Amino acid sequence: MGARHEIATDTRRSKSFLAGEAVAAYVDRELEIIEGIKRGLADVEAGRIVSHDKAMAEIYAAIDAGTGRKV
Repeated sequence: MGARHEIATDTRRSKSFLAGEAVAAYVDRELEIIEGIKRGLADVEAGRIVSHDKAMAEIYAAIDAGTGRKV
């Protein structure tokens, strides 16, 4: 007996219902990713960006502050 059959049996759902639920969850995750990309592109267009060097300097400063040592 396969895992899909076992899940379907244990949850009293059909395999096709479970497949539909999995597809819906996948689509929801993909839409969230796409929306995040769109927000990022809008930030770039609006000039709301930070250089890599500045971002890394801020990260290292936060690490230094949290550990009490200099990296």
